[in-house]
Amino acid sequence: MGFDIVHFNLHKTFATPPRGGGGPGSGPVGVRGGELRDYLPVPVVEYDGKAYHLNYDLRHTIGGAVSSYYGSFLMHLRAWAYILYHGGNGLTRNTERAVLNTNYLAKRLSGGAYRIPYKPLKKHEVVVSSDSTGRRAQDIAKYILDNGMHPPTVYFPLIVHEALMIEPTETVSKADLDRYADIMLEAAREDPEGLKRMPLNTAVGRIDEVRAAREPKLRW
Repeated sequence: MGFDIVHFNLHKTFATPPRGGGGPGSGPVGVRGGELRDYLPVPVVEYDGKAYHLNYDLRHTIGGAVSSYYGSFLMHLRAWAYILYHGGNGLTRNTERAVLNTNYLAKRLSGGAYRIPYKPLKKHEVVVSSDSTGRRAQDIAKYILDNGMHPPTVYFPLIVHEALMIEPTETVSKADLDRYADIMLEAAREDPEGLKRMPLNTAVGRIDEVRAAREPKLRW
């Protein structure tokens, strides 16, 4: 690929669920050449021609900086199974579909009330801003949830005001994309005060998210 260091974002790139659900994340890092390899935190995975093993003995290692080295093992396993199942041609096809889905949704939303801060061709995700609608991203997300679909990531990236980051995958149909776009465009026309009461059709209504963040209950 021509890079010295590559970070593989497995929890997005290779369909390991949850897609856009907030985690858990997984990102193995690989380096090229012995110059960088010797500085990696240990252990590193090596192959001796017969089997894989863990090597803790690197000459210039920065140490055991990886506190939970094995990470989300099941996520790695799912990514590997996904790659083996689809193969090179399948991965190419899935990538093309994911990019097509993202750009189609971006086109639908760009003709409505949403502002798209970045204009070039989209890849696997599109970021839109609701600041031009007078509605908060969080309220729009609750409206989407109230209509039976999973809302996108909100308020990320932080540099985009009232951001909604949508990541359609290769498996989403055009009908689902159209329904999603229609719901978002409806939300942009809804009464702002009414949006603040959403969701109304879920098992749990609007929660106090500030209190939930400040006073977390970590057992049930």
